[in-house]
Amino acid sequence: MKQYQYEVIVVGAGHAGCEAALAAARMGAKTLLITSNIDNVALMPCNPSIGGPGKGHVAREIDALGGEMAKNTDKATIHIRMLNTSKGPAMWALRAQIDKRLYTQEMIHTLQIQKNLDLKQEMVTKLIVNNCRVEGVMVKSGLEFSSPTVILTNGTFLNGKIYIGKTTYSAGRAGELASIGLAENLKELGFKVGRLNTCTPPRIDKRTVDFPKMKEQKSADIPLSFSFENKGKIYKDFSVFMTRTNQKTHQIIQDNIHRVPLSNGTIQSAAIRYCPSVEDKIIRFPEKESHQIFLEPEGYNTEEIYLQGFFTSLPADAQQEALHTIVGLENCKIIRYGYAIEYDIIYPNQLKFSLETKAIKGLFLAGQVNGTSGYEEAAEQGLLTGINAVQLTRGKEPLILDRSEAYIAVEIDDLVTKSVTEPYRLRTGLAEYRLLLRQDNADLRLTPYGYKMGLISEQRYKKFLKKKTLVEKEKERLKEVIIHATQKVNELLNKFGTTPLSEAATLATLLTRPEVTYNQTASIDPNRP
Repeated sequence: MKQYQYEVIVVGAGHAGCEAALAAARMGAKTLLITSNIDNVALMPCNPSIGGPGKGHVAREIDALGGEMAKNTDKATIHIRMLNTSKGPAMWALRAQIDKRLYTQEMIHTLQIQKNLDLKQEMVTKLIVNNCRVEGVMVKSGLEFSSPTVILTNGTFLNGKIYIGKTTYSAGRAGELASIGLAENLKELGFKVGRLNTCTPPRIDKRTVDFPKMKEQKSADIPLSFSFENKGKIYKDFSVFMTRTNQKTHQIIQDNIHRVPLSNGTIQSAAIRYCPSVEDKIIRFPEKESHQIFLEPEGYNTEEIYLQGFFTSLPADAQQEALHTIVGLENCKIIRYGYAIEYDIIYPNQLKFSLETKAIKGLFLAGQVNGTSGYEEAAEQGLLTGINAVQLTRGKEPLILDRSEAYIAVEIDDLVTKSVTEPYRLRTGLAEYRLLLRQDNADLRLTPYGYKMGLISEQRYKKFLKKKTLVEKEKERLKEVIIHATQKVNELLNKFGTTPLSEAATLATLLTRPEVTYNQTASIDPNRP
């Protein structure tokens, strides 16, 4: 039998790669994680945030399975809110602003102290494949590393090309080299390759922003956290601010639209539909007089502000001119210009549901290389590929979740069965079972799987089982609690914005109303444990 240096090799240390490597190593597999720049591990090249509708659900699923993203998010959070609270609990979603550099630093440390895991700075140029079976990788320095499984998590690096107006150059993202050799190698191996693109907004100097002119959005005044293992915290140091584009902004963009590669035909690939560039919004929605722009902080030790909603590939001069028309940004200075990036993907219908490629045994793909978008989606794909790579090497069945069990199962099922023609964006509306897939019950759905795979400790699992028992017991009790249509009860229901009772109902029935939460009803439930 062939002797391998590693049981699992992971290529790329973005959000997918980190989760893949940690999962494999924690399952006891000797693992190698290769990245072109260790200083940029788990970088947030776009928005400095984790969570939101769908994405927040996925981050909680990662934690429930034993992944790292939620824990790392809690270490680096500077602002957090629960979104969609006016809707039913299935739509509630955590979203946190992150100190992006702290997030990277914490993840680097987690990787470096992880048993069974080696972290190396190298550029992979070629896969070693024999008889349709992966056997390792070759790196730019000429070294070879052998393994029966390889996980590719290359993000936007495969033949990546950046566009700022008419300026274009090869890059994996701003300031980093594209992966050219590996991209060509994948084509040589017979994979069907496509091109997609995405774009990012400019970052501005917060000292040049007139914040009093904008609407402030403070962090939540109740303790919140992403990980089921962590207690929530209240964050007061940072706020998000909101302003809007206007007709002057739109006119400048229209005057420069011929210089935009996404609009003038220079970029032929598809962009993400649900996160459009500001120029695309103006073209697609000419009837709208303005569009929201959120100013999001990037961390404690930086003056940079991220402009959520102003994704663009406008030329640098036009970006500055357009921003100066926006209330509060009249004198803003750009630190980093927005840009579009075009990159290769492997069409995901070439994958099994385990995310192993059909053509080459032992080769797995996770993240944007599969045609997806988003840190959270990439991270959970990475987590599952890490698990399934180890399962493969040990002759065990892969972990394949059902659409009724997890949002990530919805995404993987869509990718494998439908493939992509544009960057895939996971949305709550894509899940048929979304009423069951709440962010608060991710542990009840998935922690048993994490425990079975060896990613959940005995101590944590015992606490989980205790919680599960208490939840089931309380659900049964609520079915027996009768709430009468008294003046006190109906005054409370009016306060919640829901219809008063005309007859008695069980508390379990009352809690099916989207306006009514469990905590709100404590005053009319005197025997609550």
